[in-house]
Amino acid sequence: MNGKKKKTAVNVLKNVLAWMVSLIMLIPLVLIVVNAFKPDAEALTLTLSLPETWTFSNFATVIEKGKLIRSFLNSLLYAGCATVIAVVLGSMAAYIFSRRRDRFNNSVYMYMVLGIVIPINYVALMKVMQVTHLNNSVPGIILLYAATQLPFTVFLIYGFVSKVPTDLDEAAVIDGCGPVRLYFNIILPMLRSSMVTAAVLCFLNTWNEFVMPLYFLNSSEKWPMTLAVYNFFGQYEKSWNLICADILLTCLPVIIMYLVCQKYIVGGQTAGAVKG
Repeated sequence: MNGKKKKTAVNVLKNVLAWMVSLIMLIPLVLIVVNAFKPDAEALTLTLSLPETWTFSNFATVIEKGKLIRSFLNSLLYAGCATVIAVVLGSMAAYIFSRRRDRFNNSVYMYMVLGIVIPINYVALMKVMQVTHLNNSVPGIILLYAATQLPFTVFLIYGFVSKVPTDLDEAAVIDGCGPVRLYFNIILPMLRSSMVTAAVLCFLNTWNEFVMPLYFLNSSEKWPMTLAVYNFFGQYEKSWNLICADILLTCLPVIIMYLVCQKYIVGGQTAGAVKG
């Protein structure tokens, strides 16, 4: 009996600790939400107190003065195009790596997967972008986004391809399928769930990217939503209420997309981790 009580007490302690940590992590989010509805003068202190006057016009001001519609369209263009490129090329690469497991392909696969953990050398990357004349250009930032998401996409889809029987490949080849038709007509439909998972994660990661557009997009007309917050930083003052409103609007599409697609994210990651 004492052992059961001790186990119950430990579980209660763990739950209390987990709740405390969760509440601490929620403080920045609550701070942003509360101050997004405050007037300019009241938001200067950045406290957790509720606003005395709820100012909903902050969001209209942010959309108008912060050029948020243009930034939203930029983010949608960058994230959408980069996601399509990364998922299509990543699935093709994962298929080849999974089917041809010789020493060379295994080495290339491991080299590519290392891109998940190896940090980006922005000095060398800046030089490459300048030499190729892709700096401060829409194609350049899209290709950068796609390149950074490719290692994770290949790693994720590789586990799914490994579970597709090779007998299907052999039967399709006997029936006269070429490599392109084999992939798009036979293999691709079977990878739909994994590709949806990869697409959602790539889109979320690309949408939230802050450093790359800051370094490689010099024109504010090309800024995504993550950089639009700089429109409210002045030399002598900062409009914290507008900054918080901007951050909230920037996070909103990501939160909605995650809530809608979380079953694909969780299910896809667990299924892909079984083998690979």
